[in-house]
Amino acid sequence: MARRKQVKVDEASPPFFWGVDVGGTNIKIGLVDDLGQTLGFESIATLEEHGAQPAVDRILIGCRKVAEQAGVPWQAICFAGLGVPGPMCLKRGIMLDPVNLPHWEKYPIQQALSTALGMPVAFINDANAAAFGEYWIGSGADSDSLAMLTLGTGVGGGVISEGQLINGMNSFGSELGHMIIDCRADARQCVWGGGQGQLEAYASASAVAARAEEALRAGAVSSLIRLMMAGKAITAKRIYDAAVMGDEFSLGIIDETAFYLGVGVASVVHAIDPGMVVLGGAMDFGGPSCPVGQRFLSGIRKEFQNRTFPNVYSGTRIEYAKLGADAGYIGAAGFARQRALDAGPATTNELAQ
Repeated sequence: MARRKQVKVDEASPPFFWGVDVGGTNIKIGLVDDLGQTLGFESIATLEEHGAQPAVDRILIGCRKVAEQAGVPWQAICFAGLGVPGPMCLKRGIMLDPVNLPHWEKYPIQQALSTALGMPVAFINDANAAAFGEYWIGSGADSDSLAMLTLGTGVGGGVISEGQLINGMNSFGSELGHMIIDCRADARQCVWGGGQGQLEAYASASAVAARAEEALRAGAVSSLIRLMMAGKAITAKRIYDAAVMGDEFSLGIIDETAFYLGVGVASVVHAIDPGMVVLGGAMDFGGPSCPVGQRFLSGIRKEFQNRTFPNVYSGTRIEYAKLGADAGYIGAAGFARQRALDAGPATTNELAQ
């Protein structure tokens, strides 16, 4: 998806907020106004192996660059939102032992970034940040509540219930990818090497590739066999490409993935009844503009319908996300905005000056 249109400072609506979305490969930095419009954007390399403090230093440099290019005075930006992958302790503002950022273990990132930027920082899980972005100005902009599943290497999740993020007592709230959908002793294992039978073990991009490769090695017929024979890895993207060309095996893998996600969606809806479920992340099998993506979404809806009550099905929308890769930084900025509003009108008016 193309990056969202950037507005000029004279077209923007103050106050302004930083949104920082930390990933294993890149860190996205966005300057966002009170309406969720982006004034400036920068992506920098995470360079995980160098440690967390150098990354914080480079975030500051990136923020200064974005503010200068956008023509926004530094003092006009008084709150930042920060989304990072878990596990984490939100109360203490620290990252615990993030799987894809092993050199950042036990790092007090909230305080470190606050000190660097010279402003308060609202700390949030990265998938929750993406969910908040979709809730604020994306697919769920007309909803009071929303659940989001982010489909990538793993499966992330975010839940907003009547305007409030579900963070949980252990900073583990909304981790929808770790719902149990298979209780068998031989259930598949999560990509992070932990528990068995979790949604992530069946419906993440890595799980899709693993399921396909296992079936191919067991004798399944598919055009993907040529890739394996050439020594190329089976990936969710290559499964999608084969499906677009009519490969029945690949279409079956995608249908099976939709089945598992339909089971997961039913569990989420039965727990919190959000009225809106959004599917984000890189693994959308072409999304709403592609017949394969339409088939994928239809399969999820069908399995959800099979497992819920008629009034719940008719009262629940399941849609693709709209913000694409921008959801994380926009949602982090939106969460910072909410924290500023929670601080009271005096703070908000001061920010708008």
